[in-house]
Amino acid sequence: MSDVLTAVQLDRVFPVSPERLFAWITQADKLLQWWGPEGIDVYDHALDLTRTGAYFAKMRGAEGQQYHVSGHVTHVTPPRSVGFTWAWHDESGARGPESHVNFTIEPDGTGARLRINHQDLPTPELAESHAKGWTSTLNKLASKID
Repeated sequence: MSDVLTAVQLDRVFPVSPERLFAWITQADKLLQWWGPEGIDVYDHALDLTRTGAYFAKMRGAEGQQYHVSGHVTHVTPPRSVGFTWAWHDESGARGPESHVNFTIEPDGTGARLRINHQDLPTPELAESHAKGWTSTLNKLASKID
């Protein structure tokens, strides 16, 4: 059996305090400004990562393609981390395989470092796709955060 990439690990430093970054990655009014890759907008949601429990986001691309992700927020430790499960829904609404995401924040010089660890993805191809998606999403966050 060969080792295959089924996890994504990314990090980026932002020029804000850990507390400010934590607000941007957990509060719905801020999440809605950057959630999803560039060119994707959230049109329906129960997106609040400030508390444990269920969440979902329905997103639409520029050409009308639709995406639906849902899961459960498993822990919230301000201002250090938030974890949640993650699963895409297919066109019929059926929920696919569940993976796990953890956002961790650490002080970094005069700013804060956000680490994204998305693990338990079912295939290397999905891990690669999610790496591209999270990278694009971090670009969106970097353009919005104040």
